[in-house]
Formats: sequence, C-alpha cells, structure tokens
Amino acid sequence: MPFQVFFCLFRNRASFPLRACLLNKSPSDQLFCYCVLRVSEVQTRELLSSFIQTLLSSRAYAIAIAGDPLKRKNMKVAQIAPLMESVPPRLYGGTERIVSYLTDELVRLGHDVTLFASADSITAAELVSCASMALRLDRNVRDPIPYYMLMLDRVRKLADEFDILHFHIDQFHFPLFSHRADRTVTTLHGRQDLPDLKPLYLGFNEMPLVSISNDQRRPIAKANFVATVHHGIPASLHTPIYNPRGGYVAFLGRISPEKRPDRAIRIARMLGIPLKIAAKVDKADEAYFRETIAPLLSDPGVEFIGEIDERSKTEFLGEARALLFPIDWPEPFGLVMIEAMACGTPVLAFRRGSVAEIIDPGVTGAIVDTVDQAVMMLPVVMKLNRRAVRRRFEQRFSSALMATDYLAVYRSLLNRPSISARGATMPMRPAHSTKGEWTRRS
Repeated sequence: MPFQVFFCLFRNRASFPLRACLLNKSPSDQLFCYCVLRVSEVQTRELLSSFIQTLLSSRAYAIAIAGDPLKRKNMKVAQIAPLMESVPPRLYGGTERIVSYLTDELVRLGHDVTLFASADSITAAELVSCASMALRLDRNVRDPIPYYMLMLDRVRKLADEFDILHFHIDQFHFPLFSHRADRTVTTLHGRQDLPDLKPLYLGFNEMPLVSISNDQRRPIAKANFVATVHHGIPASLHTPIYNPRGGYVAFLGRISPEKRPDRAIRIARMLGIPLKIAAKVDKADEAYFRETIAPLLSDPGVEFIGEIDERSKTEFLGEARALLFPIDWPEPFGLVMIEAMACGTPVLAFRRGSVAEIIDPGVTGAIVDTVDQAVMMLPVVMKLNRRAVRRRFEQRFSSALMATDYLAVYRSLLNRPSISARGATMPMRPAHSTKGEWTRRS
C-alpha cells in the first residue's frame, strides 16, 4: 500500500492540527476527524486532501481548510451571472446591472468575491471569464447553452473555494449543484407564473431561493424561498435633479406588449404632455414595434430616442417631470422605478406585479388601474416633492442595503447544519417596510 490511514473520532474535542468538522444534524454533535497519514514524498498533500474531501461533505471540507465562515469577518462568495450581457451591461440589462452592484458592494464591505461572467465585464471582484464577450453582442453565437455549460463546469471545479455560490442564471445549475444546495442560493430575476416552472421547483425543492419581490413568489408559493431581497442601486449612481427643466414625461425600458408603451403614448397625448421614449427593441418584439408602436411615433409630442446607456439615464430620468410605468404583466421588480426615484423623479405605475411593494403612494408616486385613472393622477404625481422621493429611495433601495440583506441570507444558510434541519419557514415582511431589513428572518 502506498499509504496507511489511521483516524479517530472525538466528540467536541480538538487537539490535533489537521482537523475536519463532520457536520451532523445538530451543531452540538460536531465530530472532529484526526488523520495521521504516512505517505511518500510529494504525494502527501494530494493524498491527504483527497482522503479528507472524500470522507467529509464538501461543506465540512471547506471549513476544515479555510475555517468556519461564520467565525470569519469576510466571506468567500461566488457570483454567477448571466452571459447574455456583460456585468455591468453596456446598455439594457437589469439582472447584470444588479449583479454588478451587489458584487462591488460586497467587495467594498471587505468580502472576497469572485465573479463568473463574460470577459468584457468590469468589476472590483476577481473575474473568471466564461465567454469572450457578452453573448448578445457576439454575432458568432447561435446557441447560448454551450457557454452556460462550460461556465457551470468552471464553477463546479472551483466550488470548494467558496462559502456561498450565488446564482443569477435561472435554474440551469439545479441538477449539477443540488448535492451541495446548502452552500448555494439562487436569486430569481424573472417571472415565475409559467406553468412549466412548478414541477421544476418541486423536483429541486432543496435549492434555496431568493425572490426580488413578495409578489414574484405567488405562482410558486411552495418553492423553497428563504428570503425576499429588493433590488438596490448605488446611492451615488444618479445625482437627483430637484428642478427639472425638461417639461416631458419619460418611458424607459423595453418595447414589448407587456411593457405597454402604447399606454404611455395615450396617457401623454390625452394630457398634451410631451413624452420621450428611451427603449430597446429585441428581435422578438420587432413586429410589435413595427405594427403597433411605430405608427404612433409620427404624432407630435412623442419622441423615440432608442436604447440609452447608464450615463445618459441621470439626465433622461432626472429632467423628466415623471416616469410612466404602464405595465401589463406580473413585473418581478421594475428596476427603472427605483432608478427614477434616485433621480428624484416620481413614478406613475399600473397595479401589476411588484409595483405595490415599490411605490409609496403620495410620496414616490401613484398606483393606478386604468388609463383614465392615470390621466387623472399624472398631474398630481408631477407635483410631488422630489426631495422626498430621493429620501425614500435612500431609505429603501440602496445597493448597500441590498448587500447587507444578502449577507444576512448567506449567514443564515451557512448557520444551518444540513438541508433537512432548516426548520420552519420565515414570514415575509410588509411590502412597504422602509427599514431596509431583509424580508424573511431566521
């Protein structure tokens, strides 16, 4: 035999330098494994590492090598981003923008963060390149799935280096990482009301999930949600404009049937207020734009600007008298609403999806159900105190608050000794809390 292994198990004892924590159902039942190996020359470290990793769970092995993350001030976190856009995106891309803000804020707070994303991403964290550029901008890409498979393989190979793997790529990773679910968290960024998703979450019910609004949970209420964390953006990202001179109302986002730019045009036209539309048109929505929206753009008072970058948003939103958010779908969050608030611009939004959780009526905007109500309320919204709008944004939707909430989620997950011992679920917070705490508490 090339080596011999002798080990003893002790309960709550620690007297040998090489120890590894065997995590049982109860934290009080920790066992320490002490290994004495007689091996030859350069094989020593590799054989020792391989043996312990085989003997222990991946989580226990990580603790044995790096120390318990709950006792360290900094955490080792992997952020796994979508590859369709860079992080942050050059133009449109809400998910990638949030991943960027969260990653950089965690680094600022002193944590060791690694970002898995496209090579054209810009980050304060360590970047692991998983595609040469954003897939949406690469003309040679026909199918994004192979690139995601390659990325997940890289994450798998490096997984033991991290305390937490934070996924932002829908459910691609579920089969590959379900065996280490207690060290993962998945933020759901999209709509969840599609019938095909229910059996998926039931089949992988050990995977911890984070919703970005309480409303997003409703179609899959029995899924394994551990928290709701509202999006946040850096407080310094947009300089508020308290005395706008634009004289127009704004529509910002994407041209699509569910975003209802036609409603925005109708509302502005009925009040005789100029409307500026800054939005991208995806290939899937080109027919809708051509047949439904383009004919409305020839009317006076409607200006179509197209897709704008982040630097242009402050002026576009800040100089607007109000943002119109006339959606007709279960919006999971609606990042543009808090971007407008950061500029001091109030929001007129339709009551769908997360809107009731984001808008504070009479403070940051108004919520309506019909076009007629919107026409009646828009003059009221435009008169709201823009300084109060900005203050409420700072109280509820900064990236610092978002990062703090996610750190609470990470620590809560790591504090659970096993998937089976999670215990009771935690209640959701009221939609209008302004204290910045995460939605569910342990």
